[in-house]
Amino acid sequence: MSPPETAAADWINRPDALQAWLAAIPADAAVGLDTEFMRRNTFYPQLALLQLGWNGRHALIDPLAFDIGAALQPLLGADGAMTIMHSAGEDLETLAPLLPEGPGRLFDTQIAAAFAGMGLGLSYRALVAELTGVDLDKGETRSDWLQRPLTESQRAYATLDVVYLKTLHERLAERLQRRDRSAWHAEDCARLKQRASRRDGDPQPQRALRGAADWPVAQQALLRRLLLWRERSARRLDVPRPWLLDDALALNLAQQPPRSLGDLEQRGRGQRALRSAQRGELFELLAAAVGDEEIAATARIPGHPQGEAKKALAAMKTLIDHRADELDLPPGLLCPRKVLEEYVVTAEWPDFLDGWRREVLHDRLPGLLPG
Repeated sequence: MSPPETAAADWINRPDALQAWLAAIPADAAVGLDTEFMRRNTFYPQLALLQLGWNGRHALIDPLAFDIGAALQPLLGADGAMTIMHSAGEDLETLAPLLPEGPGRLFDTQIAAAFAGMGLGLSYRALVAELTGVDLDKGETRSDWLQRPLTESQRAYATLDVVYLKTLHERLAERLQRRDRSAWHAEDCARLKQRASRRDGDPQPQRALRGAADWPVAQQALLRRLLLWRERSARRLDVPRPWLLDDALALNLAQQPPRSLGDLEQRGRGQRALRSAQRGELFELLAAAVGDEEIAATARIPGHPQGEAKKALAAMKTLIDHRADELDLPPGLLCPRKVLEEYVVTAEWPDFLDGWRREVLHDRLPGLLPG
């Protein structure tokens, strides 16, 4: 393995400096982008640094010094430029206040590596090593990126996170084209952008708590009501969801609503953000009756496959493994087990399997559903 190249980066902490740096970039350029953010005590990730790379030039942009969104939007938010990122999900969420719809065009190198037959979930460091022979130091992974000034080690680390994106993009794009997977990759990148830009969270969050799958439908609807309240409140207060209501307490309260505010206070001890005002809201929420309309709006929670469904799941998993082998793709990229489990229980074609996945699976999977 070779050591990484030494790369200088411009430190940008003024609007005019950012405008000048961006002015040289053509509208159809391929621009490398990464972020450093902190998410310890908040719902929303706190953007601490934005790194850009183009044509051998690199910039470290300080979002704590000024509002950087207005300058970024005309270039990165348009359809002309290609934004190259690695494992972009959390970065896109962090950038959502600045780029509400995400980059106009996204090339995610981690997703591209999976389509190129290099494995699922490959790290940036591993991908750089595989395609360039360079060994990157990850010593600053857990740094405090909100501190100022940043250390020289932090700056060097942050710069290297965009230095190799151009090379990765070029080599992976070539492999995708040879495999005829470019369109599939673009579709998955667009789906990633859409998921990151969702403003209100999952409208059916109860479906993730499969321990409640056997509950009566009214109790499932009450659980959904609690989880939607948690989502709204956590966003409004900017605190992590479990600080208000962890999953175990949500299940407990939906199954056995508190008899009084005192009961709720006792059972909610340890929830750091569940204070008097929030307890009052929550108590009223739990006391209200569940109506037919709310029940009808609640998607049923899929249970774990049992009996014939379990046998069907095994057959589907074998099919996915075989089809993935034919396509030279990781099985988890084609269809994760969790998606199959939900499909075999509900018999409803999953949204995840739309698009290119429907083309390669829809003529085979439905026939394996239990009768």
